[in-house]
Amino acid sequence: MAKGKLWTPEELLLALNLYHKLTFGQLHARQPAIMEVAEKMNRPANSLAMKLVNLASLDPVLKLRGIKGLPGASALDRKVWAEFHENLNEAAPASEEAMRRLFRVSESGELEVLPKEGIRVRRQPKAGSTEAVANVKIRRGQEYFRDAVLNNFGGRCGVSGLAVRELLIASHILPWGTHVSERLNVRNGLCLSRLHDAAFDRGLIAFDDKFRLLLSPRLKAELSQRSVAENFGAYAGEALCFPDDAAPPELVFLSQHRATIFRKA
Repeated sequence: MAKGKLWTPEELLLALNLYHKLTFGQLHARQPAIMEVAEKMNRPANSLAMKLVNLASLDPVLKLRGIKGLPGASALDRKVWAEFHENLNEAAPASEEAMRRLFRVSESGELEVLPKEGIRVRRQPKAGSTEAVANVKIRRGQEYFRDAVLNNFGGRCGVSGLAVRELLIASHILPWGTHVSERLNVRNGLCLSRLHDAAFDRGLIAFDDKFRLLLSPRLKAELSQRSVAENFGAYAGEALCFPDDAAPPELVFLSQHRATIFRKA
């Protein structure tokens, strides 16, 4: 295995993809996904883990929480970090494509980063027609966003705690269609069950500046229904649940959702 070799921009792109799919407390050499990616990169796991903590030193969200990461980020680290976050809609799909190449995932296959298990690759039936390059880029971006948001919430619905990954959605706080620059921003994402995602998207629920669940008058009027009481009433006023080392949802985005989408009547 290679030791002490210089990092390339392609490798840093892979590292950034993984960085945004793990929380700070998961950046260590025994983390399953780090071990698998490092092996594919022909690098020691501790080398990749150290690079991820170097990158953490550049993260403004961590700095606000007093977390410094590991000093020693190179000029190339800083350059790739800046380029990635200045052009997220291009860089994130490119990083997802690079990760798929690393694990030799077929066009119709799926790749997920599961913090407790490592990298999961699943084969899917081939599509009936060839997708345009633009559509592939959009799909790769969506795949990146889903993994990043679900893992940021510890793989659980932020409202109910549901941990069945197939029933979870990476919900956009600011809509995909109207806020292009925030499409792939993990802080524009909430991990919600399919039911809570639908309610959030339609303005039936929202979250205040302390991340507490708000119910619209429309939902409150239906609390006599058992399903509404159990799935919404039971959580009203409770704060979103996400790991202590997660990147918290952007409060400005939640405020904008309340102002423009939340149904107040």
